[in-house]
Amino acid sequence: MTELPPPTATLPVETVLSVPEALPTYAHPGDAGADLTTRVDVVVGPGERVNVPTGVSIALPEGYAAFVVPRSGLAARRGLTTLNAPGTVDAGYRGEIRVTLHNTDLHEAVDLKAGDRIAQLVVQRVERVRFVPVQELPGSVRGAGGHGSTGGSGALHPAPQPQTPAQTSAQTVEERP
Repeated sequence: MTELPPPTATLPVETVLSVPEALPTYAHPGDAGADLTTRVDVVVGPGERVNVPTGVSIALPEGYAAFVVPRSGLAARRGLTTLNAPGTVDAGYRGEIRVTLHNTDLHEAVDLKAGDRIAQLVVQRVERVRFVPVQELPGSVRGAGGHGSTGGSGALHPAPQPQTPAQTSAQTVEERP
């Protein structure tokens, strides 16, 4: 069995809470995301989106950002997810973290009570870059391929239908796949 390195030190993040129960917590050792809860009762109707307050404001150190991500259980069991995922909390933001929830179920509402877990907050170190204009980018294995270029692209690019020579010659350059 491989011995794991010791856990890294935790990053202290100053946190203001509108209610003590709002403190983000990790459900299990090793979890990447700390649970965010709603500080109010809310009903998210079928197909609706609602901006939900968490009662949490944080002061991240420079060089860090927090990302609000969906809870997989809510998404799988109730169809409740977050829009703008991941939502970015910049180091300079000091307001309350709010989560825009979307009920993807078109038939049933999702009823949440104050204190229910609604999303996760993942804090990460982020790099600041200097963008350097160039005439051409260096080559890579992937190149300019995107949106399904590495597999599973059948839904994005339907299989071409066989065409007669007359149909092919009538296409313009913009119409050709």
